Order: sequence, then C-alpha cells, then structure tokens
Amino acid sequence: MLWLPIDRNSDLPLFRQVYTEIRAKILHGELHGGERLPSTRELASELQVSRNVILEAFDLLLAEGFIEAKQGSGTFITHGAHLNQEHFYAPLLEQTKQEPAYQKDMIDFRSGIPALDLFPKKLWGRLSSKVCVDLPETAMCYDKPEGRPELREALSKYLLRMRGVTCHPDQIVITSGTTQALSIVAKLLAAEGREVIVEDPITHEVQTIFISHGFSLQPIPVDQNGMQTEQIPPTCKPAFVYVTPSHQFPLGATLPIKRRIDLIRFARMSNCFIVEDDYDSEYRYEGPPISSLQGLDPKRVVYLGTFSKTVLPSLRIGFMVLPWSLIEQVRKLKWLADLHTPSIDQLILARFIEDGHFDRHVSKMKKIYRNLRNTLVRSLKITFGDKVQIFGDSTGMHLVARFEGIEFTNCVLEEMNAHGVQVYPVEAHVIKKGRRLNESILGYGNLSVEKIEEGVRRMYEAISVQNQNNRRENTC
Repeated sequence: MLWLPIDRNSDLPLFRQVYTEIRAKILHGELHGGERLPSTRELASELQVSRNVILEAFDLLLAEGFIEAKQGSGTFITHGAHLNQEHFYAPLLEQTKQEPAYQKDMIDFRSGIPALDLFPKKLWGRLSSKVCVDLPETAMCYDKPEGRPELREALSKYLLRMRGVTCHPDQIVITSGTTQALSIVAKLLAAEGREVIVEDPITHEVQTIFISHGFSLQPIPVDQNGMQTEQIPPTCKPAFVYVTPSHQFPLGATLPIKRRIDLIRFARMSNCFIVEDDYDSEYRYEGPPISSLQGLDPKRVVYLGTFSKTVLPSLRIGFMVLPWSLIEQVRKLKWLADLHTPSIDQLILARFIEDGHFDRHVSKMKKIYRNLRNTLVRSLKITFGDKVQIFGDSTGMHLVARFEGIEFTNCVLEEMNAHGVQVYPVEAHVIKKGRRLNESILGYGNLSVEKIEEGVRRMYEAISVQNQNNRRENTC
C-alpha cells in the first residue's frame, strides 16, 4: 500500500494533501514510471477518507500528466515525470514552518506606514458598493493608460487648492504608486543623459531604481534646509534632478524659496527637468502648507504624489503631473508598463475625494499623528535627555534622532532586535558613507502611544547593554 501522511487539522483540503504527497513522491523518484497505484477504493480505505477525496486528487494528477489511467488495468505513474533535483519539492507535511527571527511583540519604528487600524473601512466599503452599482461600461473594459477622468478631475482641483499645483486634468497620469512613476521617469528621460542629481541622503529605494536604469548618481549634500543647491556643479548636465522639497527624506527639511529658485534656474540653464516627489506633505504640524515647486515652473517640473501615506499603501495608486511636452510619451510608457491602473479603485478614490471624505480623513489623521509625534519627542527627551537631538519632525510620519556616543552598527541593531525594537539608520540611505552613523529614522504613524513609549524604553535598554559590552571589550 501507499503510505501518505494526512493532517486533519490542516487548513489544506484533504484532496490537496493527497495530491501534493503523491506529486512529491513522483518528482523525487520514490514512485517510478510504470508503477501501478492502489485503486481509489483501496487508498481511501487505507487513509480512512472519503473515496471522493482520492478521486479529486487523482483527477488533478491525471490532468497534470503525473499519472495515466489504463482501461481495465488501473492507474499508473507516467514515465518521465521524475525530476532529478534534490530537495526540489518537499512533501507538504515534511515542510517546517520558519519562525520569524524577531519577537512577536516587536515594536517597529518603520517610516511611511499610516495608522492602518484607523482607515475608514466601512465608509470605503459603502463607496465601493455605490461605485460598483453605478459602474459605467468604460470602467468594466480595458481603460486608458492616463487613468480615469473622474479621478484626474478631482485631483487637479485638490492639488491646486492644497498644494499650489497648477495643472489641467489631462496633465495627470495615474500610476500604480510612486515606484512605477519613478521607473517611467527614468525610462522617459534616459535619452537626455546618464547622470541624475539627487539629495544625499535619499531613500535607498530611489537610488536602486535609478541605478537599475543605468544612471549614475550625482549626490548633493542636505543640511537643515534641504539640498545645498550651491554645491551643484554648474557644468553638470544631468538627465534630471530628483528632490523632495516639501519634506526631505529622510532628514525632514523644507527647501526654502531661494534654493527652490536656484534649482529652477539651474534646470533652465542645463535644459533638464526637475522631478518633485511630494510623498507626505499633507501632514504638516507647524505653519501653513508648503506650496509645491511645480507651481513655480510647471513647464520644467514633473510632480509626483501618492495615496500610500494618506489612504493605504495597498491601494497602489499614485500620480504624475507632467509638463505638456511629456504627456504623450508618458502615456505610452504607462501603457507598456501595465496598460492602466485598476479603474474601479480609481473611481472609489475619486468619490472619496469629491465627497469631502479625503479632506476629513487627512484632517483627522493629522491630529492623531501630531499627538504621536509629540509622544515620541517627549519620550526621547525624557529617556535620553541631552544625549539626543531631534529634527525633521515638523511634517510627515517620522522624525530623525541623533544620539550622542552611539553608532547604529549591526551589533547595535541586533541588540535592539533582541530587545524587541526595530529602528532604521539614516546611514542606510546615505550615498557618501560615514557622515550619519549616529542618526536613526523613527516612524510613528502605525504605532500607539503605549508602543512608542515602550519602544523608546527598549531602545534605551539595548543601547545601555551595548555600551556595557563595549566597555568590557575595551577593558579586556
């Protein structure tokens, strides 16, 4: 008889377990070509399962060609189904679940994650239902690469009102997030040159995208006022300049008007575009909203935005506001990338904006994030005193903390993980290494007040333990 392990407590259906085990034995060569399998009745009796379970498993194996049925003779293993590759396909019940390396109660200070538990799911569900009931035929078929007109119209009004972005709806292309937008920009502007000017530090993901498209990076250092535009080499002829002027990532600076003007003048003289990434400036806690760089020169600036921070990361909707000269090329590249961003999601988001829900949601979350920001600042100051400096906390959902006498080496990060807290060094996003070893990015958007306070306490304990270890090593 054929022995097969069956787990009746598993979420996997019994027929799928039988199929998986037999398939694995065939691939491993434990069952050989031409070998006869037990009858479905015999196997069902041996495994104490319904015969229908065995029939379903055999039907699936037969459909995939692992077995063949011979009239009046039985069911046999197909010749040539053995794959001679060790450990290629482990039997289902022999697989061991990999436990996560971190603790279950890990407090993660990852930036860029909004308060997921406060997303208005019921409201979104009602809007989804209304949209689907009224769904136009154009949204049920293949759509246009630039996105739904309803969303582009709503966006153009919102961006002018809140961000000072001047554009016609036809200048907007809806993307599947900022990552896709950056890839399209890289493909679009690659012909202009193979060098791109970026802030230093800047998110490592952005660096990876540009480098993967064949660009070399020209890093310009960032200070408390953002990119130091006076350090841009005047003879540099980049394909484009990439900046986060409203809330520099990760340091949090806001680019002042003089530097904005300097940047535009450089772009005009170099005949290049500026790519403005405005990823989370809706959440500004001190002073009025900052106007976009795009509003100073719509012909020269490509403006990028996303709903990952204000709505949900999983929504995967972003947008580009383009100079008229680039629109047709970008539409073609978007079509080649994925044809179009899902239309129904666009319509729901358009309704969310038009009905005022988006403004109310942002206003509500702004108050909550301000309170979380204040909690984190207060906890850091109480816990670390004058050993910590805090900056970049006026906007967004993260801040940067600079610690005296500590560098965020792998040993320190491992010690923090051991204490159940995860932080993110600024140095990971630095291009010219070695200048920001004692700085950490601390995101707070998806944490509660209690977890923030506990996380800071764990950070302090981990740093204290690491300092003690260092002193012992120096003594020895």
